[in-house]
Amino acid sequence: MGQTRRTFTDEFKAAAVGRLYKPGATQGGVAKELGVTSSQLKTWRLEIEAAGSIAALRRQQAVCLLARAISGDSFTG
Repeated sequence: MGQTRRTFTDEFKAAAVGRLYKPGATQGGVAKELGVTSSQLKTWRLEIEAAGSIAALRRQQAVCLLARAISGDSFTG
């Protein structure tokens, strides 16, 4: 059987990305310490940087969900 998909809180993601900015930290090293893939950590970093902050990312997601609800789009994924 396949593995269960793990979910991570926004706080965990922000803390993980924050560790990347410490002197000597590498993406691969931080990912290994946290038990996530390097590509997942990179995705979180790019999402947070594009949004400006984790709070901005949450607002952006809420706006998208509201727009979907208003338009009647049943996609929730």
